[in-house]
Amino acid sequence: STRTKSADVERADSGIGQMPARKWRSRASETLSSLQAWEAHRPCTDCGERDLPVETDVQNCNQRRADLCEKCRKRRTERKESVLEFVNTEASYGEDLRIIKEEFYLPMQAAGLLSQEQLQGIFSNIQELIDLNENFLEILQEEIDQAFDQGDDDLMTVCIGEIFLEFVNMLPAFQTYCLQQSSSVNMLNALEKEKELLRIFLNVSQNDNTALRRMNLRSFLMAPLQRVTKYPLLLSRIIKATTEYHPDHGSLREAKSRIESHLEHINMKTKQEGNTWTLRSFRQDSKKKREVINIEMRETALKTVGWLREETRFVMEGSLQLAQPPDGQWVKKGSKTLKFQNMQVLLLVNMKRVSESSLESAEPGPVKDAVLVLIRDKNNGKFHLLREPLRLSNCIVSTDPDCDDTFELIEIRREAFVFRDSDRARTHHWFRQIRRYSRELGSWKKRRNALPNIMISTPHTRP
Repeated sequence: STRTKSADVERADSGIGQMPARKWRSRASETLSSLQAWEAHRPCTDCGERDLPVETDVQNCNQRRADLCEKCRKRRTERKESVLEFVNTEASYGEDLRIIKEEFYLPMQAAGLLSQEQLQGIFSNIQELIDLNENFLEILQEEIDQAFDQGDDDLMTVCIGEIFLEFVNMLPAFQTYCLQQSSSVNMLNALEKEKELLRIFLNVSQNDNTALRRMNLRSFLMAPLQRVTKYPLLLSRIIKATTEYHPDHGSLREAKSRIESHLEHINMKTKQEGNTWTLRSFRQDSKKKREVINIEMRETALKTVGWLREETRFVMEGSLQLAQPPDGQWVKKGSKTLKFQNMQVLLLVNMKRVSESSLESAEPGPVKDAVLVLIRDKNNGKFHLLREPLRLSNCIVSTDPDCDDTFELIEIRREAFVFRDSDRARTHHWFRQIRRYSRELGSWKKRRNALPNIMISTPHTRP
């Protein structure tokens, strides 16, 4: 018989032998089983836990929800409901403001029932609240619509906290309205007794105007007070349903703290004016008290510099120790020879607006001005300025290795100040922040790398 050539022989095995082939098939089977097991118990995209159900609907149009555990699915649903509740109630509040203007203010003005001064006394700054609500609601609605358009059915990309902080200038407007509420109601009561036509108009409006829902003017005038006190509750619900890893979690907590502090501040102002009513009681912890004090100081500082609130950034604020050296030899003697006094210090920066939009204006723009406001500790219930604000464009900031627990600020051709904090690291942080804006704004910044110039004529320059 003819021998078959080796090249014509067809192999029936894998070419790697029977034993290696079995091992390879066994390892491949184990790998496949591991992949299937991981797929069945893959971690939740929100919390990282591995308690997903084994059955996964691969044809689910919302694949992200298929990658969530049951707990996180429920949390996302609660968060979505809380976000929509925030937006919907803001819209309802805006509708009440519109009713106040269109169903009461404008008809009373057109009919001449009250003078302009009397209308101002009753309705206060209602137009300001209307404008703020319209802008706030417009941004909120845009965020909701954009999330749905991008397929984010859970509204996870909607950051209520960040948006609220961008519109934090609402809070002073609420404060103005709330503090005038008692006098507004008293004026309305007196005028209603005095003017019969006003009394008839209010009664007919309540009974026959279906837009008022059988509510009287006093009920509608309470809408801003009710709204501002509801913000903490609405924010708390969103915080509860938002995981701490969400990018808006920190902003939500800050927004809640800011609104609660403003409510405490309003209650304190109300008590000082002799009124018995309060908006809401909050726990009087030291943190809340400090924030209330900070609000008062910010108001004092803004009133002093005369800047627009939306163009102002409070970079740093807090207590510092201040001294003014009597001569130029304090460095050689050491800072221990200086007499320090406690002072409240605020570093304010005036930013140019990059757009008319309230949201876009939050983007850091060019710095127009920066000042250091020095306020004495509270005396007789009021804050008092130590002196006029220090404009950093006219100041030089320096430090010395021999006195690393202090830094010096020299106002060109005027005075010199030495500052320190009880914490050395915080002293250095103050120094870096003040020096930064001093270098950016100073007309002399290109000379000597913004170091003190020995030719500057001031009696307090360092040797």
